Amino acid sequence: MASQVLTKATGETTSITDLQFYKDTIAGLTASPKYLNSKYFYDAHGDKLFQDLMNCEEYYPTNCEMEIFTNQTADICEALIGNGDAFDLIELGAGDATKSTKLLKYLMDNKADFSYLPIDISENVISYLNMTLPVILPGIDITGLNGDYFDMLKKAADISDKRKVVMFLGSNIGNMPVADAEQFCNELRKHLSPGDMVLIGVDLKKNPATVLAAYNDKEGITKRFNLNLLERMNRELGATFDVNQFDHYAMYDPETGACKSYLISGAAQDVKIGEETISFAKDEYIYMEISQKYSVEQTDEMARKSGFKPSTHFSDSKDWFLDAIWQAV
Repeated sequence: MASQVLTKATGETTSITDLQFYKDTIAGLTASPKYLNSKYFYDAHGDKLFQDLMNCEEYYPTNCEMEIFTNQTADICEALIGNGDAFDLIELGAGDATKSTKLLKYLMDNKADFSYLPIDISENVISYLNMTLPVILPGIDITGLNGDYFDMLKKAADISDKRKVVMFLGSNIGNMPVADAEQFCNELRKHLSPGDMVLIGVDLKKNPATVLAAYNDKEGITKRFNLNLLERMNRELGATFDVNQFDHYAMYDPETGACKSYLISGAAQDVKIGEETISFAKDEYIYMEISQKYSVEQTDEMARKSGFKPSTHFSDSKDWFLDAIWQAV
């Protein structure tokens, strides 16, 4: 973290406590076409809106994966336990660990020899898990790791030489374009040894109307979630966005499986962010995020290209979501 004072258009000053947020914002909004980094969606208000989104009628991914973890807990855990040797269960982007808690409880009830190492970029998340999980699951061996995924995977390897089982749930892999997802999986494989496992959640291709509704819900939660990033820039960076001059637009391409979200400028306008003035043409877009969908065959191919052997598939009753086990070879 760094601190810098920037001047608003009004002549007031505002303290920028996260210089990286400012740099990333300016880089994105001065690019052509304009874009914003989706990792900045998740301030306190963004977290609340995302929880609301997960609970709305049209947003299916969370419920689908929860169904898998609820109804197939034993089968998933038995596959992870393997021959019964000790292992580290590492979760990338652990969040509140709602889904993984079902697995943790089963593993503990069945005396599995494992340690839980949640990794998250949010210090608050790791503090929460370190405090709450020992209460919910007395006796759990937990070491929370706060930082970048791959930096923390290196740290996990330094902590112990036990077999690694890495969980990457919630279709987080879908928040990357396909080429970036493949690069991520290649990098993940470099941090693992033969015999290590990955349990990865992937949203599957399905009826385009079902996909699009999940990212364009009738209550407008997705719209508010996207607009909150502009409001966050107003709060934290002293920006002058009029959020009423922007609208949410989502599209899904069933051929490629790419579901993309944009904010559209409703008028020609200038926005001040610190010393920068960002000009928008009427109907100009800001690219916000991607939610990539895959076929089962595509996930298997991605595993093989990255140095994994696709091992086991677990899907929900509608075959809308996949949790797959890959083994490092």
